[in-house]
Amino acid sequence: MIDIKLIRSDPEKIKAGAKKRNYDADKTVDGILAIDAKRREITAKVEALRAEQNAANRKIPQIRKAGGNPADILAHLKTIAAQVKEGGAELEETEAEQKKLLLSLPNMPDEDVAAGGKENNKPLRYFGEKPEFGGFTPKNHVELCESLGLIDYARGAKLAGAGTWIYRGMGARMEWALLNFFIDEHIRDGYELVLVPHMLNYECGYTAGQFPKFADEDYWIANPTSADRKFLLPTAETALCNLHRDEILSADELPKKYISYTPCYRREAGSYRSEERGMIRGHQFNKVEMFQYTKPEDSDKAFEELVGKAERLVRELGLHYRLSKLAAGDCSFSMARTYDVEVWIPSMGIYKEVSSASNARDYQARRGNIKYRAEDGKLRYVNTLNASGLATSRVLPAIVEQYQNADGSVTVPEVLRKYMGTDVIRNKNE
Repeated sequence: MIDIKLIRSDPEKIKAGAKKRNYDADKTVDGILAIDAKRREITAKVEALRAEQNAANRKIPQIRKAGGNPADILAHLKTIAAQVKEGGAELEETEAEQKKLLLSLPNMPDEDVAAGGKENNKPLRYFGEKPEFGGFTPKNHVELCESLGLIDYARGAKLAGAGTWIYRGMGARMEWALLNFFIDEHIRDGYELVLVPHMLNYECGYTAGQFPKFADEDYWIANPTSADRKFLLPTAETALCNLHRDEILSADELPKKYISYTPCYRREAGSYRSEERGMIRGHQFNKVEMFQYTKPEDSDKAFEELVGKAERLVRELGLHYRLSKLAAGDCSFSMARTYDVEVWIPSMGIYKEVSSASNARDYQARRGNIKYRAEDGKLRYVNTLNASGLATSRVLPAIVEQYQNADGSVTVPEVLRKYMGTDVIRNKNE
């Protein structure tokens, strides 16, 4: 949520920031300011009535002590009480209306983030060279995974429909090896591993910035025996950014660094494009998520750390990738800046994101009321940051395609061999 003080002091900046996202917030900002003026007017009126109420209450014992009858004052107090009640109800309604408008505003993009959509995303650097397949025609990951018995797409679809799959044999072992490798690396870097619930309450989506605007993009679970309703987490970030909701942290506790492994559940509404066959886009996939709570002044350094960690994982896997800085319109609703680590998928001839590193600044913290007590004793909002470290559903296809051999086998990246117990994955029938 954007600070109302910033909206009051520089509404044109808020409007311009929204336009960078291709979002027209002019009427929304004007509406917020109009309601804010009304809210302050009502607040002043109610406070004046309460002051008058308190003054009258102080007179009553004095009148009685002097032998007088306070009936007129009591009658006046009754009128004031009714006015205070009416003003309080009007104030509550006005605040709710203002909050609704505030929640509809996306986060302000950082000053250096380009305007526009994904067409204005900017590649910052590349690692390695695109693999060359001299002497043989490379296969795509679907062919490789099926021929090597790594993934069962047909039975996955039978069990759960399109956009699902089953890891089998060495495919399941490679998936687990990737997760273990990621977790080991993060723990070595001082991150705390937490395993979070997969079913979350509404407040989690609200704090993350997904609700109310994007509530229809998640899978919801209703309890048939009660009014309880939860949603399946689309990413562990949704849980991690709520760990300290409604808490006040101390300055020396920051930064807090967490990682969490979860499956991620996405509705992914719409039809699947042909180039997104296999595991490129699905309703359920595995991911290790990194998350940090920091002081505002440490936020940029933490962002670079998260980006560097995500890149290091892909480099250690020996995969060709690029790092891209997203334009404002391609950043998610809650984020001020985002860098994507995009791995090369040879059969598709394109780069696909395997990690998004994002800085929400204090946007999520304001929604979740997450503060820390600074060294000067004042309460301030923390900054929250997240990055995939990594999502596996595109890493595994990249590995099998980039590491494939002429005989149809796949060489196992060196860092995964201790987990898998083999250097090469071959057709089990050979």
